[in-house]
Amino acid sequence: MARIFCIANQKGGVGKTTTAVNLAAGLAHLGQRVLLVDLDPQGNATMGSGVDKRQLALSVYQVLLESATVEDARQRSPKGGYDVLGANRELAGAEVELVELERRHERLRGALKAVDAAYDFVLIDCPPSLSLLTLNGLCSAHGVIVPMQCEYFALEGLSDLVNTVRQVRSNLNKDLALIGLLRVMFDPRITLQQQVSEQLKSHFGDKVFNVVIPRNVRLAEAPSYGQPGVVFDPASKGAVAFVEFAREMVQRLG
Repeated sequence: MARIFCIANQKGGVGKTTTAVNLAAGLAHLGQRVLLVDLDPQGNATMGSGVDKRQLALSVYQVLLESATVEDARQRSPKGGYDVLGANRELAGAEVELVELERRHERLRGALKAVDAAYDFVLIDCPPSLSLLTLNGLCSAHGVIVPMQCEYFALEGLSDLVNTVRQVRSNLNKDLALIGLLRVMFDPRITLQQQVSEQLKSHFGDKVFNVVIPRNVRLAEAPSYGQPGVVFDPASKGAVAFVEFAREMVQRLG
């Protein structure tokens, strides 16, 4: 049975897509069978996995509207070693179209059930807003992984997200849990980041992952080459940290 996780944060620019792509590649590196679902109309996780969003014949858009299956629409990341259910600008229209449909928040959950036995992990890259697309992700998932920078405003956004997870669990998906907080773009030289990191650990305890992802230029460069950072430069600090994070995920879930 696949473990399904949303990579979510209602704040933009916090490294959600970088986390989704590199965790997928890190898990694949450890021999796990992984599907990465891109739920963001910008299609950055798709492009960062080496799949051209402009050339997609079928995408997550058709899957949500039930005119295609995951098996029909998925593609292999050429270098990443995992499968991708890609997205492009078409997906922005799905928001409007889904409003009229039955089971509008459960479309992705139904589609993923059909490939449950094919994967060990399904990772869902959510857009930076609480939309019907994000809701589809949260209703499909067993848990939420929250990448966050150790900055003051990130703490405010985190409380919003924790409340959202609580509401979805109460009303739509009783299996949903906060799996953990991943500190990303971390620079230990900045005192504020150390202070916020300590606050997170004191408040959330073991919900804070042990691995910290450092600020790393090679991770930022990798998407322009259509590769996860883990593949682009395996020896870089960021890549090593993401493989360690993948290992921590596997160990936590036993």
